[in-house]
Amino acid sequence: MTAKRGLITDTFKVVKKTKREDRRDKKPPPPPTADPEPPCLSERETDLQDLKDFDLDWRFGPCTGISRMKRWERAALHMLNPPQMIKDILLKESTDPDYSESLWHSYPL
Repeated sequence: MTAKRGLITDTFKVVKKTKREDRRDKKPPPPPTADPEPPCLSERETDLQDLKDFDLDWRFGPCTGISRMKRWERAALHMLNPPQMIKDILLKESTDPDYSESLWHSYPL
């Protein structure tokens, strides 16, 4: 005796596809919103970001084991044209270690 074979639809549920016309009636997605403006940074945050960029710029030589002002002066001595803005920031806040020491100051050599 052979077992009666069933239809595939007996095992799997029939799913009807929607017509293309129904898909066209759907609303289009809303246009992407404009990017929100970045938060305004304080003068200190802007200055520290500029100094960090100076530390990470290898055109002015290595920055480990040396203060930012000494590095700036060394770069100027070797005619590497360091940005004058960096020197102005360093002179303005010469006593603050966040300004005077390089990004890598807290890491051991």
